Amino acid sequence: MASISNLGVGSGLPLSTMLDSLTTAEKASLTPISKQQSAYTSKLSAYATLKSSLTTFQTANTKLNSADLFTATTANSSSTAFSATTSGSSTVAGKYAINVTQLAQAQVLTSAVQSSNTAALGDSSVASRSIAITLKDGTSKSVTLSSDQTSLAGMRDAINGANAGITASIIKVSDGSFRLSMSANKTGSDNAVATIAVTGDSTLQGVIGFDASASSNVMTESVPAQNAQLTVNNVAIENSSNQISDALEGITLNLNALTGGNQTLTITKDTSKASGAVSAWVDAYNTLLDQFNTLTKFTKVDTNSDAQDSSNGALLGDSTLRTIETQLKSMLTNAQSTSTFKSLSQIGVNTDPTTGSLKLDSTKLSSALDKDAAGVKAMIVGDGKTGIAAKIDSKLTDWLASKGIVQAATDGVSKTLNTLTALYNTTSDRIDADIARYKTQFTQLDMAISKLNSTSTYLTQQFDTSDSSKK
Repeated sequence: MASISNLGVGSGLPLSTMLDSLTTAEKASLTPISKQQSAYTSKLSAYATLKSSLTTFQTANTKLNSADLFTATTANSSSTAFSATTSGSSTVAGKYAINVTQLAQAQVLTSAVQSSNTAALGDSSVASRSIAITLKDGTSKSVTLSSDQTSLAGMRDAINGANAGITASIIKVSDGSFRLSMSANKTGSDNAVATIAVTGDSTLQGVIGFDASASSNVMTESVPAQNAQLTVNNVAIENSSNQISDALEGITLNLNALTGGNQTLTITKDTSKASGAVSAWVDAYNTLLDQFNTLTKFTKVDTNSDAQDSSNGALLGDSTLRTIETQLKSMLTNAQSTSTFKSLSQIGVNTDPTTGSLKLDSTKLSSALDKDAAGVKAMIVGDGKTGIAAKIDSKLTDWLASKGIVQAATDGVSKTLNTLTALYNTTSDRIDADIARYKTQFTQLDMAISKLNSTSTYLTQQFDTSDSSKK
């Protein structure tokens, strides 16, 4: 059978051209399906963009939906000897006189000088021994040592691997002179070592044994444990740590040095956090609105034009996006607010009547927060359900849920795309089968006509020969 490239050669008919025309005509039925696939693919991508945009806005809204923003305070110290941080709504503005007279420090024990940090120091006739390390708070840990672990380096590694509340290290005093140092992991007298007792090796006991109640020890207390001591408004405070979080409600003191007398800690209201969160929220809202506009963009076409503008948004006329946008805009007021603030415009967040975007008057916002931060909080956060940010947070959670409207719309588009893909493949297979059948029929026609032409030529030649012989 002749190939398609030679189709029509035998018959002299334009069979190849005819087959190409039929192919083009048949494949034209795939175009509407392809256009639908492109449209739904764009829609699927648009839903992903919508979800991402909503998630970004949700981050800004979550930050705004925090009661602590509106009760925030900041701490300022008159001395570098201490600093402070504030947290929570329990912190109140005020001034405190701070006098740090003693810093907390961790106990350090040091062994006598040894000539080597790797030579075994224990009794070589003993197979194993254990070191019991007991802290003054009553916690205790037993560390078992083999014969090759009784060197300074061996004991250091064993102790550090036991999580016994102390950290061991080796100090090289000079060439051939080494000391084992044991430092309590925490500052304060209760976290110091009470005893270090070696069981099963009296020789090693003579190297690292320690008893805080004894008058003398082989281990020297080179740094004694002590608590921090200070006064706050002339009230004496003692703490095992230099970071004190339970002396002043909502305030953490960080002690760095002695003050040498009273210094001042000033706690003031800090509206900058709330102001910054509102500003970031407005920016995020406008960015989300811009994305809505892009996804639903409509370009008017000429009256006599049949084609729609290709620059239109993939979600033009989409009910899911329209629902989200409508509900979101309806939540920008809080008539249930227990304060005098009922709408964002009262604190300087105004809606542009033309574009719908928000504009922030920073001066008006700062004034509102300075005068009545609690009232602003009541409008924005409310009781955790009625506030503007709280209501939006609840809706965003619903919209973005695994069974929310965004995912439902995405699933619907995906299902339609799968249907279109199956339809395209079925249609394409049918067209291929039809074209193959046409090709076979055309080839058979081409061959049949070619044979008839050959027969005609042969008969003509025979008749011509017969006529010539008769003459």
